Amino acid sequence: MMRTHNCGELRASDVGRQVKLAGWLQHRRDFGGVLFIVLRDRYGEVQITFRPENKELFDLAYTLRGQDVIGVFGTVVMRPQDARNPKMPTGEIEVVAEKLEIYSRSEVPPFPIEDEITATEETRLRYRYLDLRRAPMQRNFLIRHRAAMATREFLNGEDFLEIETPYLVRSTPEGARDFLVPSRNFIGKFYALPQSPQLYKQLFMVAGMDRYFSLARCFRDEDLRADRQPEFTQIDIEMSFVEPNDVMDIAERLTAFIMFKVAGYSLRLPLQKMFYDEALRRFGTDKPDLRIPLEISDITKIVPDCGFGVFENAAKTGVVRVLPVPNIADKMSRKKIEQLTKLAQEWGAKGLATAKFTENGFESGVAKFWSDSFKEKLAEKLGKLLLPNTMLFFGADSPALVSKVLGGLRTMLAEEFDIGDRTEHSALFIVDFPMFEPNEDTPNGITPSHHPFTMPIEEDIPLLDSNPLSARANAYDLVLDGYEIAGGSIRIHKPDLQRKIFNLLGISDEDAQKKFGFLLEAFKYGVPPHGGIAYGFDRLVMVLTGSKSIRDVIAFPKTTAAQSLMDGSPSEITKEQLKELGIVITERN
Repeated sequence: MMRTHNCGELRASDVGRQVKLAGWLQHRRDFGGVLFIVLRDRYGEVQITFRPENKELFDLAYTLRGQDVIGVFGTVVMRPQDARNPKMPTGEIEVVAEKLEIYSRSEVPPFPIEDEITATEETRLRYRYLDLRRAPMQRNFLIRHRAAMATREFLNGEDFLEIETPYLVRSTPEGARDFLVPSRNFIGKFYALPQSPQLYKQLFMVAGMDRYFSLARCFRDEDLRADRQPEFTQIDIEMSFVEPNDVMDIAERLTAFIMFKVAGYSLRLPLQKMFYDEALRRFGTDKPDLRIPLEISDITKIVPDCGFGVFENAAKTGVVRVLPVPNIADKMSRKKIEQLTKLAQEWGAKGLATAKFTENGFESGVAKFWSDSFKEKLAEKLGKLLLPNTMLFFGADSPALVSKVLGGLRTMLAEEFDIGDRTEHSALFIVDFPMFEPNEDTPNGITPSHHPFTMPIEEDIPLLDSNPLSARANAYDLVLDGYEIAGGSIRIHKPDLQRKIFNLLGISDEDAQKKFGFLLEAFKYGVPPHGGIAYGFDRLVMVLTGSKSIRDVIAFPKTTAAQSLMDGSPSEITKEQLKELGIVITERN
């Protein structure tokens, strides 16, 4: 036995016990001929004392350096009263060493193995195995583990079957570029890594499995950002004979179960459901963080004859909306407003209209152009939202652009000025998404908002022939603290409707047979109504750990250029490997 205890579990009740410990040397201190080290493993830290009476042992201990891996045999004793450390769970005791074994020596690490470090993310990713040795990172992965275990516990209790889906699949168009894997046995043919298990989980429903889940690995060759990686994990869920509320009920109870198991947090159920259009109008986003007590107001109807031409013209073809932000007007210097205006322009706006509301009424910015009657109407419209020292930000353009700008400002300003209670969590469902989005690059000018297997809302099916962009999808997103952590839908189970959707998307019957033939074939043999939801598991853990990036909750992540700095992938392969696969590398045009 190399250890009888871990480094974090010894307490005063263990005094007098002889123990074996093993771990990394975290700190070393030499006080008047007595050598103290702090030994660490993933469970915690404990102080080890080497006394000079045992000269051979003391001299060996004196050669130790940070991050050396050692084993210690010794006796647990109480620390002197004035040497106890209440910040350490093991701070009342220490282990007086009697034997020492050095398992391996460490060179000086490229950055300190401490909770707080200043190393760049590039350095952290290059030496990821050292970054993962730090306590905050290990806490993240403890939470990830607990979330995964809680997922399995809850869904098993709800009669779901955990079933694996393949990693080498047929390439099918699902919204992002596929990662392709060449076949050695079938030269010129390729597998794809799955963007999601979408088609396979639907086939499980055809197979009568009724309730399926998986912690599934997914792969998408797309541009990256803080909460996106080329390979990620989903909690994938599919159910037969369900309506949207059935799926949302499972999802909200699963979310609450995970949060309670991981953090002891009680999420209030049932969750609020908000229409997609309402979310955009009030918060400027389809993933609103409701902990932020800021709301956008539509003032389009009171704008005519306001005296400001920009508003009046915008109201004729678009919308005019305002975001009031209290208690910051005195912090809005001309330079700050210029910075925010530049940011709005980067988001696509022509500019950013602003005004201040003080004890003297509306001041500065565009308020100088307004008529008195408009000021009265605006004050009445905003009501209690209008307090002294309030800054007003206006958007006057298309609904989509105004939502983007004011929604972005709402989130950014709340972060900058610490508006809202971040100690709480806020979750809700967004429902009634558009079935399609405009896309000039597709044959019929539309693309699916969710994916091509999403069922339209029943009453909107006739709109598929007359006005498909007005049709709503039977889809739902679960939003937690301003992040979309899960999305799902009721699926199409009628072959004729599925072909119709394919045709609307510019996929002919012949192309559909080539790309999705195995699914359409299965649909000939009796398909239950079914639906599901998929969680971005990494994103959920990111929120639960309070991390700013999913790279902090993925063990070996890629950079935003999709590179692994630690192992050097992607890498070149040999000419012999290429020849065996029948592949010739050419220059990209």
